[in-house]
Amino acid sequence: MAGSMIAGVLVALLLAAASFVPATETGVTGAILVGFALGWVLLAVLSVRFTDQPQRWAVAPALFMGLGGVLLMAFGSPMQERLAWLWPPALLVLAVWMVVHARRQLRSRSGRVLLYPVIAVLVLASVGGGCETVRQAVDAQASPVQGRLIDVGGHRLYLNCTGSGAPTVVLEPGAGQMSSDLALIAPVVARGTRVCVYDRAGRGWSDPANTVQDGAQIATDLHTLLQRGNEPGPYVLAGHSFGGLYALTFAARYPEEVAGLVLVDSTAPAPNPEPDAVSATHADADDTMDRVTALVVGASRLGLGRLLDLQSPDHLRSTIEEYNHAGSSVQQAAALKDFTDKPLVVLTAGSGGAPDWAASQEALAALSTNSAHRVIDGATHASLITDQKDAAATAEGILDVVFAVRTASSLAP
Repeated sequence: MAGSMIAGVLVALLLAAASFVPATETGVTGAILVGFALGWVLLAVLSVRFTDQPQRWAVAPALFMGLGGVLLMAFGSPMQERLAWLWPPALLVLAVWMVVHARRQLRSRSGRVLLYPVIAVLVLASVGGGCETVRQAVDAQASPVQGRLIDVGGHRLYLNCTGSGAPTVVLEPGAGQMSSDLALIAPVVARGTRVCVYDRAGRGWSDPANTVQDGAQIATDLHTLLQRGNEPGPYVLAGHSFGGLYALTFAARYPEEVAGLVLVDSTAPAPNPEPDAVSATHADADDTMDRVTALVVGASRLGLGRLLDLQSPDHLRSTIEEYNHAGSSVQQAAALKDFTDKPLVVLTAGSGGAPDWAASQEALAALSTNSAHRVIDGATHASLITDQKDAAATAEGILDVVFAVRTASSLAP
């Protein structure tokens, strides 16, 4: 029994890493289920041939997992959506059936010690998966109290604009964050001009996307969102952390529509590297990260994410993929090499930064001849949006750029 279970786990891991298995959530999950199915097959076959306690009931979980795995690999996400409702109750029934038959056919005490924890895991997976499916369905049916959901081409993004006046400020949250994380800043800015917050794909109220969400795609989706939401430019883009990269990329792609920038402790862009012999290694690393992401997100669909106080599986996938595509995003942001004389404020946290952080922030300020670099004493990277006092300094920097745009004036240091 121990050998069969261990063999099933090892085969599952090998199949999940196999190059012929797509590096997608359904591909990796399906491969793991097929591996587990092989373990149950081994238990049924070996116990019949080499012991006096045949465990023929093990064929049932083998068929259940094997069929599910093959369907996932063959039909992908549409099948996953259907199985999400079917497999939790079916797995729970199967687990109870396995306990009944194991008690009848398995006389070995040590065998039961090995088997019952495995069945307990199956029960927890069925309950957790069922609860996660129901919760996601409830969340999907809910509508935002404020703001709108706008189709940007295959998926909808959440947009909430308040206040009045021009130019319109568009806030970009940092990595893994969403519009609600800017709750201390948006209302203050809305007192002086129109301000828009939104959720990137897979977060908050927004739908997940099937396209690669690097900086270029995020900027494209944001542009489509603002146009279809009837929020005309010119815009002042304000990005925190990774959001600064997306603001820079947007400004590089749509220069006529960006009147000013505010970079809030922004991640620094990096120029495109020269092609070299390590491109194949990078491709292998990307494939590995995609498979790890699939494993983590698949586990979160069993309720583990909620148990660890994490966000939804879609939000978790969006965050992991955001870091996976960080290399592309920092290169795309480097396309903005000259912001001419447009107003630019760089806000830097006064504590907690790396030794070379100040230099990178100075380089950002040098993009425009009309810029101001302000170090917020005592502030940290996170507190610039989460602390009342530091967030007020961030909002002040944004409004200073708005005023400079309106009056065509120079920024104060």
